[in-house]
Amino acid sequence: QVDLVQSWGGLVQPGGSLRLSCTGSTFTLDYYAIGWFRQAPGKEREGVSCTSSSDGSTYYADTVKSRFTISRENAKNTVYLQMNSLKPEDTAVYYCATDPTTGVRPLSAEQAMGVLQTSIYNYWGQGTQVTVSS
Repeated sequence: QVDLVQSWGGLVQPGGSLRLSCTGSTFTLDYYAIGWFRQAPGKEREGVSCTSSSDGSTYYADTVKSRFTISRENAKNTVYLQMNSLKPEDTAVYYCATDPTTGVRPLSAEQAMGVLQTSIYNYWGQGTQVTVSS
C-alpha cells in the first residue's frame, strides 16, 4: 500500500529550479499537515518545509527560506515543493511525509513540523533524488 507518491527528481545545474510533488493515493492531503524532508549522504535528516492544514501557515528551514515554496493543490490532492536558486548543498534525497494526528488538532506549520520530526506514525513518500551539479 502506497500512501504518498512523489514525482521524479533529477539533475539540475546550480541556480536552476525544480518542482517536486507529493500526491496522496489513499487519503485526502488537505486534512493533514504535509512536510518535506531531505537527507544527504552522511548527514542527518533535515526538515525543509511544512504546510499546515488548519491555518494556512507555512514553515521553512533557514537553509531554504526565500528559495523554496511549499503549496497545495487540493483538487489534485497534491502538495508541491518549488525549489529555486538551487545550490550544490541542496543535493539530497527528498521525502514528503505526514502524520494523521496533525489532522485532529489545530497546528501551525512550525508546530506541525515539530510533530513530523519526532513522530513514529509518519507516512512517507518513496523519496526522490535531487542532484545539483554543473
